[in-house]
Amino acid sequence: MKMERRFTSVHQSLTFSRRMAIAAGAQTAVGALLLSRLGWLAIAENEKYSLESESNRVQLIIVPPRRGWIVDRHGKPIAINRSDFRVDIIPDQLENPEATLRELSQLLSLSPDDVDRILRDLKAAHGYQPIEVAESVPFDKYAAVTVRLPELPGVNPMRGFSRFYPDGPAVAHLVGFVGTASAADYEKDKNPLLITPGFKIGKEGLEKTLEPRLRGTPGGQRVELTSRGKLVRELEPKPDRSGNTVQLTIDAGLQQYAARRMGDQSGALVAMDVSSGDMLAFVSMPAFDPNSFSDGIGRTEWKMLSEDDHIPLLNKVAQGLYPSGSTIKPAMALAFLQQGIDPNRRVHCPGGYQIGNRYFRCDAVHGSMDMHSAIERSCNTYFWATGLITDPQKTTEMVQYLGYGEKFDLPIPSQRFGTMPNPKWLKKKYNREWQGYDSANTSIGQGYVLVNPMQLAVMPARLASGKLLKPRLLMAEKGQAAPDLNADPGHLEIIRKAMAAVVNGSGTAVASKLPLEGIQMAGKTGTAQVFRLGERGHQSNWALRDHALFIAFAPADKPRFAIGCIIEHGGFGASAAAPIVRDSMTYLFDQQKAFDALAPLEKQWGGTLAERNARQAAKFEAIARASASAAPTPTPPAGPTT
Repeated sequence: MKMERRFTSVHQSLTFSRRMAIAAGAQTAVGALLLSRLGWLAIAENEKYSLESESNRVQLIIVPPRRGWIVDRHGKPIAINRSDFRVDIIPDQLENPEATLRELSQLLSLSPDDVDRILRDLKAAHGYQPIEVAESVPFDKYAAVTVRLPELPGVNPMRGFSRFYPDGPAVAHLVGFVGTASAADYEKDKNPLLITPGFKIGKEGLEKTLEPRLRGTPGGQRVELTSRGKLVRELEPKPDRSGNTVQLTIDAGLQQYAARRMGDQSGALVAMDVSSGDMLAFVSMPAFDPNSFSDGIGRTEWKMLSEDDHIPLLNKVAQGLYPSGSTIKPAMALAFLQQGIDPNRRVHCPGGYQIGNRYFRCDAVHGSMDMHSAIERSCNTYFWATGLITDPQKTTEMVQYLGYGEKFDLPIPSQRFGTMPNPKWLKKKYNREWQGYDSANTSIGQGYVLVNPMQLAVMPARLASGKLLKPRLLMAEKGQAAPDLNADPGHLEIIRKAMAAVVNGSGTAVASKLPLEGIQMAGKTGTAQVFRLGERGHQSNWALRDHALFIAFAPADKPRFAIGCIIEHGGFGASAAAPIVRDSMTYLFDQQKAFDALAPLEKQWGGTLAERNARQAAKFEAIARASASAAPTPTPPAGPTT
């Protein structure tokens, strides 16, 4: 008989208690898990989520640092910062973008290009980060925007700093200029500072190569925002730290004087202190105004500069290459002496020299020449004849040892150092043997010979000092004392006396004696052929004239300074380059006499460099205004995305 199982109240109570225990255990486990997770988030992950919460509530607006100054050897400013005004837009605060941009276009005289750029930036903008409307705003326009701020929500006029170069074009190719970072610049390290309105980086010259020293450390302005990105309040700012001041070896006074003395010529001048190798002047003219580039150069000005046949955009000191002409002769003569040539050996100059089936013509019929008179009167025949009886490899090695064709360790971008040819180089480059006419061309600085203006200063500095000087641009980089030249001191004295006779005897530069009592200048003229005879001429088209060169040191008996100068298509070194070197050298000993010589020349040229530059800038501005007035007035489209 099957027995029926009965559940009493006791059984029911026990079953319910077990289920309650299981449920309670599960609840306890879940609770413990939740508490553990909360503890993990509150303690272990506290810093992470606090930072994320803070970043949602607080945004940091980067404040660009003030750029470090560049000063000359005496502390005179070459590149500084000056207070200016700018206008930005805070996208999230704009209420009526179309009306605001239309009003700003009128108040700030924005160009169509400016309006297009602002519209593009507005479409890509997000958050509280400002976008640039205009920089270097004149005070009257800045004030006009400021008084209308109640009508222009989202517009943020402010004071800032911009780069300023007091000497303008005189230092353009030395220091370069600054400009807004490009997309390629930003892609290198994704530094948000590079896309901050108002921040600029070095684009050329020392501004570019010294960027790490000059940049500084940015500051920041923290702002508290609502969940919708609206400003609640400004929090305590973090101050920026200015970049370092960089002191150059340049003498700013000499730099400006030499640039002015060049007048409307195209060329370059480099001056050095022969006791240290310090570069005192680094002048390339004509030049652009770096202030225009830093403010944002217009299309009209760029077009006129880039089409100028005097090439004002080229740094002729570092990147210009020219035949050395007869400035090579002192170095060639030293090489001849080192190979045992008697300085009293005489060569007859009938007006030229036959080499193979070609007759090389000298500039004059000089008659009987020894080494001293050949340098003094720049007799090509002497150097042609002597070059043929000496070892061309050893000769050219000495010339390069003295600086021609040498690359210098300087903070200058894109330095071109030219060519000092020799038999080994010729065989490797063109796969042919050295010939007599190669010796002839090289001995007078023609053929394959190419030098830059820095080398034109280094060579006379080494001959004058007897030291293997290295040019230096930064005062902080003092190296070891220069070693003595590997040359007989007696041979060096022969060269120095001959160079002194070039200016103070019956040489090619007697018209350029220093107007100073008891101080003589030693030098060497050079005229570098640009086109073949028959295609060129000293009085013909400017571009067909020969280049004019001059190298010098002074005082001749106790040298302190050396200068190298080239005037493109100047004709003769004696008439074009030597007077500029004479007056620049005079400045180093007697500034008043130098300015007395400059005054009538500047009157003839139409004013000082600053005055002529101001007229040129006004011309650019007038043309730009005329172009802008002819263009249709920009009308911003409605509702740009913010």
